Amino acid sequence: MNGTVGRPEKVGRPKHFAITGVAGFVAPRHLQAIHETNNELVAACDPHDAVGLLDRYGYDTAYFREFERFDRYLEKLRRNKDPRAIDYLSICSPNYLHDAHIRLALRLRADAICEKPLVLNPWNCDALEELEREYGKKIYTILQLRLHPSVVALREQLRRTERAGRPQVELAYITARGPWYRYSWKGNLEQSGGLATNIGIHFFDLLLWLFGPAKGAEVELSEPAKVRGRLELERADVRWNLSIDVADLPAACREQGRTTYRSIRVDGQELEFSSGFADLHSESYRQILAGRGFGIAEARPSIELAHRIRQATAKLG
Repeated sequence: MNGTVGRPEKVGRPKHFAITGVAGFVAPRHLQAIHETNNELVAACDPHDAVGLLDRYGYDTAYFREFERFDRYLEKLRRNKDPRAIDYLSICSPNYLHDAHIRLALRLRADAICEKPLVLNPWNCDALEELEREYGKKIYTILQLRLHPSVVALREQLRRTERAGRPQVELAYITARGPWYRYSWKGNLEQSGGLATNIGIHFFDLLLWLFGPAKGAEVELSEPAKVRGRLELERADVRWNLSIDVADLPAACREQGRTTYRSIRVDGQELEFSSGFADLHSESYRQILAGRGFGIAEARPSIELAHRIRQATAKLG
């Protein structure tokens, strides 16, 4: 790309990317990751045209508002053996579209890099595994908390430390959102999977990665702006609390103008990891490009748990 942002000299042929959901909240992290790993963005799609950010990375990215035209363009590149035919499709679209957009990637003979949650329902994983085998391509997901240095250190510490009883864990994730959240697709249970799925699935993956499979799950409170409950994991008992209500932020966060608070307490000892996330998408891309990314097998347990929590939430209503 002939972009306005400088980049290091490239070694070998860059990989070619396309992206869906480019106007969305998380897409800038993927655009930066593509740039920082010295690769090229060929095409982008989003029905919302607030996509001026693309110019930061060059002026030759094809943009489509209509998914069908985007599909046709990428298929034409593939069939014509065009040098710009894509190697990867990055998927940042609303959650309920992930499954369809992953399938597009595989039909294009490209690997998929999909934001969380990979899919909304566990049975969708089975079908995607079959398609991976059929097309001989890979489906990756972004589980960036597994790459956070503080979390990696905690996992190593837990492995080294022998405890007399089961660890008692408290997880809190407070990320302030305004009224727009509930009126967008994110507030629609069928499209996002609900609050616990949309903002919680990274943290459920983290808990399962740290403390083993879920034996039991219950929801104690479910409101439009907050949800909390308990988990019985193989090696820990967990109380979890998720909220998008700004009033739930700790006073220290509000005083500092911070809008996000992430914390894990293990037997009262706190690991506060609200910072250090800036480069985790880029690191995720580096791992994927090196063949070490997280796939369906890694994503499945948290998808199953989020679905289980969704069912428990429905019973409260």
